[in-house]
Amino acid sequence: MQTLGTRPRTGRAGGVTGRLTRRQAVGSLVGEAEGSLLRRSMGVTQLTLLSVGATLGTGIFVVLGEAVPEAGPAVVVSFVLAGITALFSALSYAELAGMIPGSGSSYSYAYATLGELVAWVCGWCLILEYGVSVAAVAVGWGQYVNELLDLAFGVTLPETVSAPPGAGGTVNVPAALIVVLAMVVLLRGAKESAVVNTVMVTVKIASLVMFCAVAFTAFHAGNFRPLFPLGAAGMSAGAASLFFSYIGFDAASTAGEEARNPQRDLPRAIILSLVLVTALYVIVAVAALGAMPWKHFAGTEATLSEVLVRSVGGGSLWPILLSVGAVVATTSVVLTVQYGQIRILFAMARDGLVPPLFAKVHPRTGVPRANTVIVSAFIAMLAALVPLGSLADATSIGTLFAFMLVNLAVVLLRRRDPQASRTFRVPLSPLLPLLGVACCVYMLTSLGADTWIAFGTWMVAGLVVYGCYGIRHSKLGRQTHEPAQESA
Repeated sequence: MQTLGTRPRTGRAGGVTGRLTRRQAVGSLVGEAEGSLLRRSMGVTQLTLLSVGATLGTGIFVVLGEAVPEAGPAVVVSFVLAGITALFSALSYAELAGMIPGSGSSYSYAYATLGELVAWVCGWCLILEYGVSVAAVAVGWGQYVNELLDLAFGVTLPETVSAPPGAGGTVNVPAALIVVLAMVVLLRGAKESAVVNTVMVTVKIASLVMFCAVAFTAFHAGNFRPLFPLGAAGMSAGAASLFFSYIGFDAASTAGEEARNPQRDLPRAIILSLVLVTALYVIVAVAALGAMPWKHFAGTEATLSEVLVRSVGGGSLWPILLSVGAVVATTSVVLTVQYGQIRILFAMARDGLVPPLFAKVHPRTGVPRANTVIVSAFIAMLAALVPLGSLADATSIGTLFAFMLVNLAVVLLRRRDPQASRTFRVPLSPLLPLLGVACCVYMLTSLGADTWIAFGTWMVAGLVVYGCYGIRHSKLGRQTHEPAQESA
């Protein structure tokens, strides 16, 4: 079939519409991935832990303080509902990752199904999602470090060097520092980065298991009665808030060109990581609510530490250990999400939509070195100098747009290429992918006006960049016009 070959799919090559809707053939994307200069060093365990590292971080350590007042004890059910919502998109990611095992993630999937302009929009959304979220998590890392210093030694960093301008400080040194440290690890290579991430994920899972073991010693079943004090609406509101704790499971799909057996391992890693994260969230929520009445959660920031201090006792030992886990958890998120950002830009550069410097791979380490340094420097400046505020919420829009496009891509590829090789197939398609689209649309409508304004500004900037550079330098565009030039 045409889509499975290596020739590009286009509309009317000479018209503007044809240029904007030209599509990459699946076979071409697969061929690029197979010939990649990136080194294949990750198995299913490393890929799964990559996704867990990107997902399991600040969310679980702070999200209960926001979600429990909305849902009450039913927040446990909210976690399950949010996980099911994420599962719709995870299944679609799994099918497409098995078909197109490249570094572009949903950007590449959109390029193969919805055309170059939509692919650019998707890639630009991913740059927003990954870049701003890394900066936001880096800021959170600095806060956790301050909390750990306070608990362990009774000292904190001066606000001048721990907060950005506009938030009471001059420069957020800890936030910039963790981004630079992650850059150093990433420059060593994908294999080395995966080893570091595996250690950190093990530590943060151990810290959550420790929390559950300690919290269950103060468990009171009566804290769950009534289970739905705020009704079904409260449970739904909690699920909407908690959905964003699942963002990051798609990180494995950005490692398609560094996986040893991507067609087999990528779908497994995506599904396994989501199941593992959901199970941890539910167990931690049960332990926390069993140890402390739900009305006490309002206004808490370091929520799990508050549970240990108020309900378990035992001095500062357990909160200190938990804070260590929180610092490691956020470090892992910074490392893995920064990795994903770099790989997305790598794929876009290879397609000619951003400068080729971002696709240049160092021959010794197998790492896009210039890409890594430039992206890390930008994120470090963002984390150090910008009070993120509502801008960080724009990462949610970027993520939801990407998820929506991935679900649509599954439906379109099933129609266009029903016989294509798929190592994983979404069950009940197109029902489940369309449910995934509906869930994303619902989440998008729940976001505030400020978030939409920030997102609109970002998208206008992206379209200007595409119009000035991407559409002119697109590799697919050059392939399309070369035969015409030769015949002329």
